[in-house]
Amino acid sequence: MAQLIDRRLNGKNKSAINRERFLRRFRGQIKEAVARSIKGRSITDIDSGEKISIPVKDVNEPVFGHAQGGMRESVHPGNEEYQRGDQIDRPDGGAGGGGGKASQDGEGEDDFTFELSREEFLNFFFDDLELPNLVKTQLAATQSFKQVRAGYTADGTPSNINIVRSLKGALGRRIALSAAPMARLDEAREELDELLETLDEHDPAVQALREEIRALKTRIIGIPFIDPFDLRYTNRVKVPRPSTQAVMFCVMDVSGSMDEQKKDTAKRFFILLYLFLMRAYEKIEVVFVRHHTQAQEVNEHDFFHARDTGGTVVSSALKLVDKIIGERFPTNDWNIYIAQASDGDNWDSDSVICKDILLGKVLPLVQYYAYIEITEGEPQNLWMEYQKIAAACGHFAMRKIQSQADIYPVFRDLFKKVSTAA
Repeated sequence: MAQLIDRRLNGKNKSAINRERFLRRFRGQIKEAVARSIKGRSITDIDSGEKISIPVKDVNEPVFGHAQGGMRESVHPGNEEYQRGDQIDRPDGGAGGGGGKASQDGEGEDDFTFELSREEFLNFFFDDLELPNLVKTQLAATQSFKQVRAGYTADGTPSNINIVRSLKGALGRRIALSAAPMARLDEAREELDELLETLDEHDPAVQALREEIRALKTRIIGIPFIDPFDLRYTNRVKVPRPSTQAVMFCVMDVSGSMDEQKKDTAKRFFILLYLFLMRAYEKIEVVFVRHHTQAQEVNEHDFFHARDTGGTVVSSALKLVDKIIGERFPTNDWNIYIAQASDGDNWDSDSVICKDILLGKVLPLVQYYAYIEITEGEPQNLWMEYQKIAAACGHFAMRKIQSQADIYPVFRDLFKKVSTAA
């Protein structure tokens, strides 16, 4: 068996480089392990690392070997029971030994277990997710800048000299300065040839012409190959780093019909959404809106921990969202997204008002609207009205969550990447 030895020097961060290579090579197995680990932990614990295991057979190193190849049949020495061509019955219980049962005389290996850091875990956890329909390109008023090339300049540091551009300039200058002397030199040579046909070489006219030719050659040779005037430097300027602005409205029903279990499920969904937004986008605003009979904009802490409650008027939240958009988030500059969580319980007349507000005011302004209904029973009247909206608007999505186990699948379904391939 051939052995390959890598004798290349490794830097002081050798282990970090090897770890990155390992994560890249076994990306598929690690993503499956992360998905499995989600089922056994709380959503509120997502923002931390995780110990995961992958089958040890998947981490074997590839090796080069030499074999005869092709189809071969052989009977090993010491065989007393079988002849060439005999067919052997499969043992009872299936082929091979299962990994889940212990063997009295067999041996095996445990799965390969290692720990992902917080950053690595979130990278795999939120892989393949995005905000849909991020199409507007207005630049954000950001403090982040990047250096970009902006032509050439005559002044600069030696490290920024552009050799090709400088040589082109020097060549152009030499051609321009030598054009007239070269033309006169060609004429003088022709005149000298004509004079030598009739006059002696020592004639004063011939000598004067020879002196002029010598001066022209000296003038042409004296043109410098490169002059400080020819030097050009790469010019770099700072420009704002492009980033698309987005705002996400998180709307949660905290009415009396939303019991503690439903509120906890809604909070877990929004915590997942909040972590995703904070990780995926540098320039994004998050607006938190809670509502019962009245709606109010709150900060992050109050959104997840405040305990006020009351009746249910969903339209109050939609009216507040529409007001905030009009005052603070012009649609020419912002990509607007809304995620709403409710148990669907609402006044029948108010559900119709909600449909009219969404179709007439809110949905024309937003890129994507996601509604989740947290209920174990039959859909409520709000769901029925929203179904009419989903049939008319392609950027309106609605899903149902019956238990906490549905949070992650629904979240991935709502925010999965859409292939742009034709």
